Amino acid sequence: MDARSYLTKVGLTADVSAVRESQQILWEVLDEAKKASLPATPSALNALYQYKVPRLSLDGSCSLKDELDPTPYDLSKVLGGRSIQNSFALITLDALVESIHLRLKADWLGIYQSRTVADGQALVKLAYRGVESRPEFPLTEAFAKSSNNVQVAQSGKALIIDDVKAHLASGGAYYECDPKVQSEACIPLLDPNGKVVGIIDAESSKPKYFDRDRLALLVSLATECVAHLPRS
Repeated sequence: MDARSYLTKVGLTADVSAVRESQQILWEVLDEAKKASLPATPSALNALYQYKVPRLSLDGSCSLKDELDPTPYDLSKVLGGRSIQNSFALITLDALVESIHLRLKADWLGIYQSRTVADGQALVKLAYRGVESRPEFPLTEAFAKSSNNVQVAQSGKALIIDDVKAHLASGGAYYECDPKVQSEACIPLLDPNGKVVGIIDAESSKPKYFDRDRLALLVSLATECVAHLPRS
């Protein structure tokens, strides 16, 4: 899906020319990712598929601050194993996130894909930069009441929060992973048919951080990463 069509579909305003400039940089990143080698050691392979996560409350409704789960999250259990295809998909997504993160300079950036998990459908975090955070967001109506991420995935519409406190005060849904976050941008990932297949989430400790230029970076990531998601 081209940038202009994407922006119209998700109800977002950004500079189309800036999106295209960023896409060109990502094409170079993709070319380099094609040349990457698979991890050569077990520890390197583990680093590709596993990441640390915070403990969850007993009811699973929130992340516990400063408490990490001793067991890392393992993507191979969700993706159907550690295959060559899955490994290259994760390598590619990680390279795309790294490129945008360096230019966006936000505190947090991540790609989530809608996947089938033990309890049904969920947004599963595949690649990110920033502090440890929840690995799955259940795609249910109940969880949508407290999660902006799930609301975006269900509605297919972007959500830009300029002031988290004001958003909460107005009754907006919000899942807090880091109390330092003051602004957030959450945009859907759309396949060529316009179906929501995941989201991109970005967070900043500064209010009103996600202006048109920064949103252009996120849109470029959204339009380019879809083709490289693991097969569901």
